[in-house]
Amino acid sequence: MAHGVQEMMVQKLQDLVDRLHKAHQDRLVSVILYGSAVTGDHHHRFSDLNVLCVLKDVSPAALGASEPVFTWWRGQGNPSPLLLTEEEVRTSTDCFPIEFHDILERRRVLFGPDVIEGLVIDDKFYRSQIEQELRAKLLRLRQKAGSVLSDKKALLQLMIDSAPNFLVLSRHALLFAGVPTGSQKREIVRNLAAAGIDAAPFETLLDLREQTKTPGDVDPQTLFASYLKEIDAVVNYVDRLEK
Repeated sequence: MAHGVQEMMVQKLQDLVDRLHKAHQDRLVSVILYGSAVTGDHHHRFSDLNVLCVLKDVSPAALGASEPVFTWWRGQGNPSPLLLTEEEVRTSTDCFPIEFHDILERRRVLFGPDVIEGLVIDDKFYRSQIEQELRAKLLRLRQKAGSVLSDKKALLQLMIDSAPNFLVLSRHALLFAGVPTGSQKREIVRNLAAAGIDAAPFETLLDLREQTKTPGDVDPQTLFASYLKEIDAVVNYVDRLEK
């Protein structure tokens, strides 16, 4: 079954490249897959296929040409590709260090040259972006939980859906702190534990996500309390890092 899922993913990506090339012709410079799908940490039921599309220009005409492709791609359950020019790739690393670190470390070129190779990422705002995104996602998690706290099924799904994003940001926190860590979710969890964070809530949510545990194995409200506590611990860990 896993092999069949992999073949479907490869075909879907080839379809995307073909549609992008047909839409943009010579305007299309490069198409790059990045993220969990590159490292084998991709879960076909939950994970997105993240794609960077580099164009010679991102004009209204280019956006218009992209619309039917993006509409189709979102219909496949994926976010719209990131659209950047080559110049923007070179000059935006200080604004988006998290994204560019992810692309630099986990990428596969689907079309054109590897415009990321040799890219030097400006990390002067890296710690600030990690903390800002952690705090913003924590606030959104609290807001959403406030409307489903008594609905155990919805609360559990909220935690399962949010855990991968918090783990990605936790990985960047560890990397900024100089703690070597891989990109696999279980590796991140192990390294969080080594950094003094109680990783048990994340382990449980990954087990539920991968269906090695069932919802009946946990009490959602107890799990939520420990989950919030450890997310807050990660935020405080980042806040204590040298600014």
